[in-house]
Amino acid sequence: MSSTTKKKHVERELCEDFSLPGEHQSIVRVVRPRGNNLHQVVTADGEEFLASMPLKFRKHVWIKRGDFVVTEPIPEGNKVRAEIVRILMKDQIHYIMQNNKWPSGFVEHSDEEKESAILDSLERFKMTKASESDTESDDDLLMENTNRQMVYVEESDSGDSDDDENLNDDIK
Repeated sequence: MSSTTKKKHVERELCEDFSLPGEHQSIVRVVRPRGNNLHQVVTADGEEFLASMPLKFRKHVWIKRGDFVVTEPIPEGNKVRAEIVRILMKDQIHYIMQNNKWPSGFVEHSDEEKESAILDSLERFKMTKASESDTESDDDLLMENTNRQMVYVEESDSGDSDDDENLNDDIK
């Protein structure tokens, strides 16, 4: 199978698989990458261990700190005690929460509370920017570009153009 076809199947599985975790599978949160396709994860109980990224996900899917994954335990593992089975996306997390299979240790503020907090901070930011713009002009906030030569353009009044015409008439 070519790498493009493999990537297509992995992405489809990643986005369209809305199955619940099995008995022996657990949902964990990624704490930090540890190198060599190993990730330090934490369970809902607070237990930390290393989880291995399987070959099918390598170079096709990237996970970052704070992402949730489904893992299966490795029985012979001392340090690396689990292998990542699935990487959970936002829609899959909502599906698992609706079916009451989400670990209670990972329940945080609801999305509406987060959105309202973001909107409140945005409003405060806009209000402070409006009060700053009243005291200072917008031109003062711009930095001078030292890579360009300064060009001074003198604006002339309409009265000056009449004087130029009178000068031209005198010369003739």
